[in-house]
Amino acid sequence: MTFFNYLRDQYRLILLWIIFVGLTSFILWLTPEVSLNIPSLLYILLIGFILLISFLGFDFNRRQKWWQQLEIDRSEFVETPKLSNARTNEEMLYQDYFNELQLDQFSLLNDVKSLANEQKDYIDSWVHEIKVPLASLNLLTELVEDDLSEKRHYQLSSNLKRIDDYVEQVLYYSRLDSFSKDYLIKSYSLKTIVQQTVRESADYFIQKNIRFQLKGEDQQVLTDEKWLHFILNQLLSNAIKYTDNGGEVTVSLSKNERGTWLSLSDTGIGIPPEDLSRIFNKGFTGNNGRNEETNSTGLGLYLAKSLTEKLGHNLYVESQLGKGTTFQLLFPHLNYYADSNEEFMLH
Repeated sequence: MTFFNYLRDQYRLILLWIIFVGLTSFILWLTPEVSLNIPSLLYILLIGFILLISFLGFDFNRRQKWWQQLEIDRSEFVETPKLSNARTNEEMLYQDYFNELQLDQFSLLNDVKSLANEQKDYIDSWVHEIKVPLASLNLLTELVEDDLSEKRHYQLSSNLKRIDDYVEQVLYYSRLDSFSKDYLIKSYSLKTIVQQTVRESADYFIQKNIRFQLKGEDQQVLTDEKWLHFILNQLLSNAIKYTDNGGEVTVSLSKNERGTWLSLSDTGIGIPPEDLSRIFNKGFTGNNGRNEETNSTGLGLYLAKSLTEKLGHNLYVESQLGKGTTFQLLFPHLNYYADSNEEFMLH
């Protein structure tokens, strides 16, 4: 609260003072026994003005110490401090209401945190439990491979892979807030991680007859292998999902003054221009995602973008409807700093 803002709040008192001084001067001027001249009138106004300013200054200084308790510095305070030292009945009313509201708020917040932790623990437990029957089903699929037609086997394998991907999405989504407790930054071979991710989706490539190319020299990047693998898997799954049979997916590795780049391009259906700015929003499926054959959850790209930012990387997208989509993942150099308002273009 500044003194100017305080004066604006006290406009009624100031207006009352002006009226009072004006009436007093007018009454004195009408009184025959009083000889009122301009210097005397100015003297009265000056004395009244000094008294008014002194009162307002003293009152502002007294109230400011109490108001400062309401100015929360979020960089220093974890919890909102309680109000104290109220002097007037009005301040006591505000103080009691604020403190009582604060206690109720923190009690509710603790309940919400407790419930969220319980849900997270349940989801983690469920994910690990469901992986056991999924692993068994994958094993059974391999055992009965000779008893099934090639088409049926691919359908069964791909559906099991989709289920496993959805389970992974649930797991990573539940861990998103606790990311800082579950990552290890090291130097990794980017080509190795890409090849591992593509190998796990080999059945999809075979089933849809999609060609894959890996271009560029291998690059070493500082990242977390597990989280980067999940990010690439989400991008690759989208590329395969929205690329027609006989299409092509290309991963290119390069480096420039900004850092190391991983570019993943497909020859798919592309993203409509009106959806392009929203594809990283949580739950957004867009026109393509509402297709019965693709049936997007709206979480894959949101998780990819969120995890990319937490790792200190950058994710960009460019697409042309009917021609394909390109995602670019930037691993900045340690000494590279970019303006947060800068809009980067694909290179």
